[in-house]
Amino acid sequence: MPIAIILMAINVAFIVHAAKTGRFNPWGYLILLLPGVGAVAYVLVELIPEWMGTYKGQQARKRVADTLNPRGEYRRLMNELEITDTIANRAALAYECMQLGKFEEALAHYDNILARPMGGEPAYMLGKARAEFGFGRPQAAVATLDDLRARWPDFQSADGHLLYARALAGTGRTDEALEEYKAVSGYFPGAEARVRWAMLLESLGRLTEAKTIYAELLTQMRHAPDFVRKAQAEWIAIAQRQLRS
Repeated sequence: MPIAIILMAINVAFIVHAAKTGRFNPWGYLILLLPGVGAVAYVLVELIPEWMGTYKGQQARKRVADTLNPRGEYRRLMNELEITDTIANRAALAYECMQLGKFEEALAHYDNILARPMGGEPAYMLGKARAEFGFGRPQAAVATLDDLRARWPDFQSADGHLLYARALAGTGRTDEALEEYKAVSGYFPGAEARVRWAMLLESLGRLTEAKTIYAELLTQMRHAPDFVRKAQAEWIAIAQRQLRS
């Protein structure tokens, strides 16, 4: 039997399976439009995780599905919000908007949440600050984070502290930003804070201090476990590049 006929039969079989299991949209179309590739993706994303039934399998499924259909989760959350406009549904959609770079829409969702009687939570205000910063409004992000700290002085967030340093730098308040970078670098779980601190020092012409931070970070990472180095690969690469320059 010619290979083309075999491949066609396989594609038809997977299309029928997708239709019977309620997965025709989008898989039926993908298999039709991408012969062979669509069928392989269907097996990897839908069937193998289903057969395995493991957490890692489900995570792999989500990663591949997000790659093939990056706005699928966004549309699903939009539909859920249209059905039930709850704080939880709107917060989930706001987070997904952030992942997609839709910062203006995320900001609107966080403003909506914070205006509600039960929406006054520091996590939502931090989300608003992230959206403001992503939307290119660092000064607004600083104001929001200052308000957060005034309203919830006991709230602690390493990510929020790093965002505050970045926002200060974005507004030109470099001396304050350096102080915040130095403070957050002492406890931030990862290399990003120290790399950003060193990069700001570099931009100010303080090269010796910057290279010292890079060198100390790289020394520490050489002795770190493999999973840590893998997780911090992006920032390690930046530190190596900047140290060589």
